[in-house]
Amino acid sequence: MKRLSYLMTSGKSRNAIIGAACVALLSCVIINGCGLTESESDDATEGNASNTSNVEASLQESQTYDGSEVTTIGISMPAEQLERWHTDATLLQNLFEEAGYDVLISYGDNLIDTQIKEINQMIDNGADLLIIAPVDSDSLSTCIKKANENNVPIVAYDRLINHDPNLLAYVSYDNYLIGQLQAQFIVDNLDIDNSISDISYNIELFSGDAADNNAMYLYNGSMSILDPYIKSGKIKVVSNQKDFYSCSTNSWSTEIAEEKMQIILASYYNNTTKLDAVLCPNDSIAIGICDSITSSYHQDNNVIVTGQDCDSANIPYIQDGRQNMSIYKSLDNEALATFYIIQNYLNGTSTGDDLSAGLDSNITITRDTTSYVSDNTTITAYLLTPEIITSENIGEWSSSNND
Repeated sequence: MKRLSYLMTSGKSRNAIIGAACVALLSCVIINGCGLTESESDDATEGNASNTSNVEASLQESQTYDGSEVTTIGISMPAEQLERWHTDATLLQNLFEEAGYDVLISYGDNLIDTQIKEINQMIDNGADLLIIAPVDSDSLSTCIKKANENNVPIVAYDRLINHDPNLLAYVSYDNYLIGQLQAQFIVDNLDIDNSISDISYNIELFSGDAADNNAMYLYNGSMSILDPYIKSGKIKVVSNQKDFYSCSTNSWSTEIAEEKMQIILASYYNNTTKLDAVLCPNDSIAIGICDSITSSYHQDNNVIVTGQDCDSANIPYIQDGRQNMSIYKSLDNEALATFYIIQNYLNGTSTGDDLSAGLDSNITITRDTTSYVSDNTTITAYLLTPEIITSENIGEWSSSNND
């Protein structure tokens, strides 16, 4: 109980440190004009008005939660092999251990059954609160049931968990926005809006793992930008692989993406058919696409390739122009936001409708109570804003992230 006493009696001092960081960041956001404008804030308030009763009920529940029972945090990530998940787990572990909690970590090896087994084991080993990034957003029912039976709250990390009406929160980047940014980058860099009327552009579409809830949000965001151009004939998907499932890439696999792209190139792009762009939802897929283009595409134009995560393996691709952009999502900010939100919950404190937390002054976190619904239950989401990285700013980005 010594650790618990520190959590509850020293909560003010620990929260003061976290709060100071958040206030400092919020000041930077306001000074640099990176937050909501006055009209946008009003719109956000009006948009949340219909959810007032849900928000109040959620806050009342958090204020009566007995945080003194939480001494051990369980963290479950989809796979250790992918660079970002190992980084996420380490960041979260450091934050909670420094605050005096015990931490359990498990990885699902991108296998549903393995993740379920590991999560259940963490509950058996005394996890009092779970942070889960699911392998499959729809397949954790047995874990959810066991957690609820043992009064173990769950926070969905980066990927939404469906079928849990008691989900404490969902913390992620705005994946619909990321999809829009990737698609708009293609439109802008091909200068489609300024091209003459009889010119069309050939692109191919890739989406993430169909079992990953984020993949659908990314795809829908991208298609909200691209679909009007496709319908008008300005953009042509030569392979005709346009729906989400036709575009999906199992496990976000580099190898699967590369093999699929090689088949597309061999089947549809000969010496006279030009490929202008490939929409890639993340960096692991982008590497497969870039390698396939290098080995199997025989025209001399630069093919625009998008990505996400700014993985270290992709940096040379961006620097030399094989990959034209990636979306940077500060994992430090995502982990710190998760820590901050959980701390507020355990101390019975409302986070408010809008908050900023993290390490970068251009990152804003917004509380969204309307966009994410599972089994007719609105999930409270905390969404962070990403940054576009290209060859033009990757040097500055690399320097700032290696300091």
